[in-house]
Amino acid sequence: MDQPRTRKPQGEPRLPEQESATVYRAAPPRSAPPVLAALRRLRRLERVPGPRFTGLGCGLLSMFVMITAGALDEWLLDGSPFVYGLVFVLLCVAAGLWVRPADLVGAPVSAPIAFTAGLPPISGGEGGFGGHVVAMFTQLALQAGWLYGGTLAACLTVAARKVLRLGDRAARRAQNTPAGPQSAERAQRA
Repeated sequence: MDQPRTRKPQGEPRLPEQESATVYRAAPPRSAPPVLAALRRLRRLERVPGPRFTGLGCGLLSMFVMITAGALDEWLLDGSPFVYGLVFVLLCVAAGLWVRPADLVGAPVSAPIAFTAGLPPISGGEGGFGGHVVAMFTQLALQAGWLYGGTLAACLTVAARKVLRLGDRAARRAQNTPAGPQSAERAQRA
C-alpha cells in the first residue's frame, strides 16, 4: 500500500504562495448620545473613593437627613412641601450613589421609609395621636409625586450603577479569556 506524500519533491518547481490581506478601516468617531455620556460620568464617579454605606447605613442616614429637613422646613419655611420634596429627591440620588455595590437595593428601599419618617414635623396634625396620624397620611397622599419621583430617582441611579458594574465585569472577563477558536489559531501562529 502506497503512502501519500506529504512533502513536495525537491525537483518540482515551486509556485509562489499567494497571500491575502484583509484591511479594516476604522470608522470616524461618532459623538456619543447624551445618555451614554452621562453613564460615563457616573462610571468615573464609581471609581472615585468616597463614602460607601451599607444598606442599613444608607437607610439610617436617609432617615436622619429627612427628619432634620422636616424639622428645619417647619421651623424656617412653615412646612413647604416643595422644599421637603426637593431635599428628598436630592437625597435619593445621593443615596443611590453612596450605597456600596453589594447593597444597591438598599437605597430605593430606604427612600420611602425616610420620606415618611420626616413627615411628622411638617404634617401639623391636631387633636392627639389620631389627629397626627391622619395628618401624616394626608401629607403622604398630597406629596405622593415627590415620594414616587425620589424613589424613581434612587432606582434609576442604582440601575445605572448596576449596568456599569455588569459591563465592567464582562470587559474584565473578555480580557482574561480567549475569544474563541480564532484566538487559539492566532496564538499557534505566533
